[in-house]
Amino acid sequence: MTRRTILTAAGGATLAAAALAQTTEPKKGRLKQSAARWCYRQMSLDDLCSNAAKIGLAGIDLVGHEDWPTVQKYGLTPAMTPGAGTIPDCWNRTENHDRLVKEMQENIDRAAAAKVPNVITFSGNRRGMADDVGLENCVTGLNRVKKYAEDKGVTICVELLNSKVNHKDYMCDHTAWGVELVKRVDSPKVRLLYDIYHMQIMEGDIISTIRQNIQYIAHFHTGGVPGRHELDDTQELLWHAIANAIADLNFQGFIAHEFIPIHDPMTSLRQAYEECVV
Repeated sequence: MTRRTILTAAGGATLAAAALAQTTEPKKGRLKQSAARWCYRQMSLDDLCSNAAKIGLAGIDLVGHEDWPTVQKYGLTPAMTPGAGTIPDCWNRTENHDRLVKEMQENIDRAAAAKVPNVITFSGNRRGMADDVGLENCVTGLNRVKKYAEDKGVTICVELLNSKVNHKDYMCDHTAWGVELVKRVDSPKVRLLYDIYHMQIMEGDIISTIRQNIQYIAHFHTGGVPGRHELDDTQELLWHAIANAIADLNFQGFIAHEFIPIHDPMTSLRQAYEECVV
């Protein structure tokens, strides 16, 4: 082999390496995507964040303040973090309000200081309470923290969950109820976390519902129906179409993957990411 052939081969190898690097660059789309931490408990947070950044994700969901430095180290945003209360025990009980207000203000302070955009909260379970009574109680409670959120620039997100399969008796289980709550609180910093998995189970009509109510939604979660697994061809929703509809509405928040992988977790997360690149 001559010097010329060695240099030619080396040049070709360099070009091939550059081409490979180019093909492995994550696709960019119009939506910021995230992944829920709890779905990858078997991995360290460092490993999850490192892989998420390589895939092209912009955030990690449902991480407490103690984990924010790790998430941010990889150039990711803690996109949804704890706010106040638990799924069964929250704002629809007035006896909870003093505790929830204190908890919410503490978490909003942390989020604002770290430039974390969203905190999560819930309605609570019915336990025999009428929906209209619970709605009024939630309005009363959230009215006590909305100005605090506005002043700090942090969005309080009330999550829509299904009460049919996963969260029996949960009150904020239909879009109409959640939208009415947001309307009555009447704050730009109190919005819905629209979980597509949960709302497909409860009511379907996903794209039309999102289009009609996008002004009340600050964040999305995904998950395959049925089973809450991968966003693949075993599921009943067309995820690329849903992502395209959301992007067409100029949505500026995050769409976060909250499915439980049954195949290789990072392969499945990459596939979900690519499915929602529009």
